[in-house]
Amino acid sequence: MMRIAEPVWLWGLLLLAPAIAIYLWREKHRQPVFAVSSLSRFLPPSNGLRVYARHLLFVLQMLTLSLWVVAMARPQAGSHERRIDINALDIILCLDISGSMQAVDFQPHNRLFVAKQVLQEFIEGRKEDRLGLVCFARDAYTECPLTFDYDILIEFLDQVNFGDIPDGTAIGMALAGAANRLRESEAKTRIIILLTDGVNNRGQIDPITAAQLCSTLGIKVYTVGVGKKGIVKYPVNDPVFGRRFVNRQSEIDEATLSQIAHITSGRFYRATNAKALSEIYDEISKLETTPIEVEQSIRYKDLYHWPLALGLFLIIADITLGATWLRRHP
Repeated sequence: MMRIAEPVWLWGLLLLAPAIAIYLWREKHRQPVFAVSSLSRFLPPSNGLRVYARHLLFVLQMLTLSLWVVAMARPQAGSHERRIDINALDIILCLDISGSMQAVDFQPHNRLFVAKQVLQEFIEGRKEDRLGLVCFARDAYTECPLTFDYDILIEFLDQVNFGDIPDGTAIGMALAGAANRLRESEAKTRIIILLTDGVNNRGQIDPITAAQLCSTLGIKVYTVGVGKKGIVKYPVNDPVFGRRFVNRQSEIDEATLSQIAHITSGRFYRATNAKALSEIYDEISKLETTPIEVEQSIRYKDLYHWPLALGLFLIIADITLGATWLRRHP
């Protein structure tokens, strides 16, 4: 952004117009005076050079005056400065990596594959929040602590796979571990998004006790149950026939997940396909937005030294040319 700090000086440019008119009138009525160079006794200037010589010095003088008037007007360049007041959120993503997440009811991929894709989209959709990742099966562990570095978080998420820890479903331990990560957080809003497809069957802390702990700490929990109801196909590695699929009953403890969400003032969601799961995380993302207040200002930097320096260069050129190559002789 450009501006003129002292525009009154630009009126000086209008004063140059009468000077130019007087010069042109005098040139029209004066006797010819030819500008010759110091080498004129060897190479007399052509008619075109004489006309050029008669007017060049005047042009240089007018340009110099114009540039200095512009410099006095103080042209300035402005740059925007923004002060952002962010009420950031701290969010822990809890991901079930138990064996039941291998079910292929989210064709053509299993539940964990689809869940990781949706979580990546959720991470990429956040702007100013700190995010962390807790994974759980028989126990829970922190895959990535709270961070603003979303690229690193996505790298950790991509590395998550079955077998990282022994099989099982420790929902209570996952909530307790996530709550511990958020306990020292200074964010005004702290959230856990827990995704699972099973029933709590491991761990020293039951899910309801963990939910009450979250509520005491002021942590809101969104619970997401994934997978179709009824019989679904699971892959197994048969030592005789190799990898094959078997039918098993899908078990999701909707009552406990709903109770966790209710205790912590969150919500329970049910996703039976990949599209529904993606829509759930989109809805959570819209519900939990980051309030951002932006205060903008413009800082200006003076540029007067540029026309001043150029004008100085032109006046030196005028004096030099007037005393040598374009010197006038009677």
